[in-house]
Parts: sequence; structure tokens; C-alpha cells
Amino acid sequence: MYKIRQRIYISVCLIGILVWSGCDPKGQPDAATGDKLRVVTTIGMITDVVKNIGGPRVEVTGMVAPGVDPHFYNPTPKDVQRLGSADIIFYNGLHLEAKMGDILAKMSEDTLTVAVTDAVDRRLLLTPPEYDGLYDPHLWFDVKLWMQTVGKIRDALSEFDADNAALYRSNAERYLTELTELDAYVKSQMERVPSEQRVLVTAHDCFNYFGEAYGFEVRGLQGISTATEVGIADVQELATFIAARRISAIFVESSVSPRSLEAVKAAVRSKGFDVRIGGVLFTDAMGKEGTPEGTYIGMIRYNIDTIVHALIAESEL
Repeated sequence: MYKIRQRIYISVCLIGILVWSGCDPKGQPDAATGDKLRVVTTIGMITDVVKNIGGPRVEVTGMVAPGVDPHFYNPTPKDVQRLGSADIIFYNGLHLEAKMGDILAKMSEDTLTVAVTDAVDRRLLLTPPEYDGLYDPHLWFDVKLWMQTVGKIRDALSEFDADNAALYRSNAERYLTELTELDAYVKSQMERVPSEQRVLVTAHDCFNYFGEAYGFEVRGLQGISTATEVGIADVQELATFIAARRISAIFVESSVSPRSLEAVKAAVRSKGFDVRIGGVLFTDAMGKEGTPEGTYIGMIRYNIDTIVHALIAESEL
């Protein structure tokens, strides 16, 4: 029954796209008259990159709001309208926006639709066995890997709006410099944590790229997608791991319910060890617009600061 409802929903959205795109014909934006490129993005991390590269030439609308899990996200009627009138659509790809796949595929027939992760060498992507042969889509947690998406976005904007290609190149170079500094900051913070304490436990297994890049062992209660069901055996297995390794802190996520990790915390206590909730991390969604965590750089800085503070708190007492 669920799959039938899902197919009906997608069909209605596709019809909506056709209607809206037919009612709102698109032409090349004219910089001389102040027209901006109408860009629609999926996740906040992409929204922020586009804003940094596009600057005043783009009007960017992100579909997935802060605190919302993109694994489950279905486009709203407003999203359908925005997609239908967009000049360019940017999305992550790698099956992150699983429920938007058919709609994005339909949009690509008439609109420049770009998967930003297409820029990344597939040999650098992770393929955890539990993800059924698919790539792990959470590569924004490796800053150097995420930097490769900047060129993809820059080139797409330049292709569509060649008159302003120099602006996009200049903005991209500036932003890449900032991301290089961010990567160095994460590494310097990581070095504050003794090697035996570099274990990151979260609600779902989305920090694999972070672990590979910055030398952390990572464990998630759920799989890579938050659609994975959590069972009692999963809770007990993770609790046993935490108690045996005497891990001082675990972390909840802004876009995932904390209930499962609270159950892990209780299970660890039953094994004679106490583990703290070290803080809330931003994973599949950034913070609210207008806050430092509402930008990609601010989110990454907040996450590493939170992780480091929680893991070294006891040793600094």
C-alpha cells in the first residue's frame, strides 16, 4: 500500500512540474536588467556553495530545510513550482535524495540538472557493504573531497551564464582558499584528541568520510541511510562496544531523533559504565539560516569543536 501511495505521489508531482513549467516559460536571465539566475538546490550544504560561487548573480532556493532529513524528503507543491521555474537545479546524487529521483530525472529533460558529486573520482568514494553496492553520499564531511564539488558548480553556472564566468571563477577561487583553511583547522583540532580516544559514535553511519580523512574510528547505530530500522540487538551491540572501549561520549544528530541513542546510553549503564551525550552534531542538514552553523564552513567548525571538546573533557579536568 505504501509503494502505491508513493507512486501516486510522484505521478502527481510530475504532472505538477509539467503544468508549472508550461505556465512559467524560462528565458536566459539578462544581467543588464538585473535578472538573476533562478537556482534550486536540495540540501543546505549545496545551497551554501552555490551562494558563495554565484554571489549576487544567483537567487538560490534550498528545498530541504534545516533539521530535515533528506533521506526521507518528498518535494512539496511549492518545491514543484520552484523546480518548474528554475534555470539550474543542483543536487547531491549518490542516492541521497532517494525519494526525489524520479522528479529530478524528469526535470533534467528540460532544465540543467547537476549532481555535484559527479565531479568526484569514483575511486575516492566509499562503498560500505551494508549499502548494497551504492556509494556513501555523505562526502561533505571530508572537506578536501567536498572541495571538488566547487568546480562542478562553478562550471555549470559558467556554462549557463557565460557572460559572468569570470565572476564565478573568482568567487570559486576565494571559496576554495577558505575551504583549504577549514580542512587545516579540522586537522589541527583532531590532533588535540589522543589517538586512543578518536572514536566517534553517532545515530547513523554518516561519518565514514570524516573518519577516513581525519583519523577517527566511526560507529553508527543505524546504517548510512536513516531509513534503516534499529533493533534491540543493534542497541545492545553498540552498548557493548562503548562499554568495552570505555568511550566517554556519544553524539546525537540535529536531523535524527535522539531516542535510539538514549536507549544506547541506558544499555551502556546496565553494563556498569556511564557514557555522556557529548552534544548535537549537524549531519544531513545544517543549522538555521543566519547562524554560523547555517553555513557549510560554520557547520564543520561547530562539529569538530563539539566532538573534540566532548572527547577530551575528562582528560582536561
